[in-house]
Amino acid sequence: MDPQLLSYYEAIERASADMLNAARAGRWDEVVKLEGACVLLISQLKHAAQEPDADGASPSAPAKTQAQESARIKSRIMQRILVNDAEIRHLAEPWLQDLEDTLAGKRQTLH
Repeated sequence: MDPQLLSYYEAIERASADMLNAARAGRWDEVVKLEGACVLLISQLKHAAQEPDADGASPSAPAKTQAQESARIKSRIMQRILVNDAEIRHLAEPWLQDLEDTLAGKRQTLH
């Protein structure tokens, strides 16, 4: 895997971890802002992944080993992103329910 592509995955992972920290602290505006950053990084990753390899040659044995290691790193990063995402969703459920109740006029206010 191209080191540039791996750096995008790492940046997405960092943003995901930052989103989780913000969600744990109840800073939902920051979560939304970081989600936008993730969307941009994912878009950049997709664009970079579509670019053809520089040399176009088939990989040599050392390059294959390096590619396998990159694939393992990518897999671990993706797993951490998915775990972070699941926890963020879990933390967001009460907040989203409160928002839905407020918008539906179900929330009672005390005067």
